[in-house]
Amino acid sequence: MPGAVSRVSYARCGNNVARRMQPVPHENTIRAARGDDFEAVTALLELLGRERVTDATRAECAALFRHQVVDPNSHHMVVEDGSGQVVAFCSLHFRPRLNRIDEEAWIPDLIVSEGARRAGVALTLLEEAERRAVARGCWLLTLESGHQRAEAHDLYRRFRMRDVGRSFAKRIGPEDERPRAAETLPRV
Repeated sequence: MPGAVSRVSYARCGNNVARRMQPVPHENTIRAARGDDFEAVTALLELLGRERVTDATRAECAALFRHQVVDPNSHHMVVEDGSGQVVAFCSLHFRPRLNRIDEEAWIPDLIVSEGARRAGVALTLLEEAERRAVARGCWLLTLESGHQRAEAHDLYRRFRMRDVGRSFAKRIGPEDERPRAAETLPRV
């Protein structure tokens, strides 16, 4: 039924799912990511401009993903549409900071596929991330987002998040691993 809200299953992945997650609109289901979501998640991350997983890096990247989906300090969530296709991903990490004894909840990646946008999916993922952060006793929920993602920034402001700083990046490592001019990080 269009516009119907589905209930979320108790899909478990390590200790990352403590109770039912919030429903997602339009026949979508939010659940904990599983190791077999790797290909779908990396395809979504490429939409954010993340580096493409290559044949040379696939095994190591997949192993890292499988480790993180069961790591209690990393909660990866996906949203499936009515046909079971992964249409959104949220990566939530809990990290200590030297200036606080309480952990900070950090979202380095939040992406919704183009066809699933403007339907409440990202907002539901943010709400679930906040619920998990509060349950864990975190003092702050932070999120990284590229300058070019103005529409997403509007959503974050509606979610009562504030733009509190800038992020800077510098490629380091062996010269042959540095990107060529066409592969550089986005201009700021």
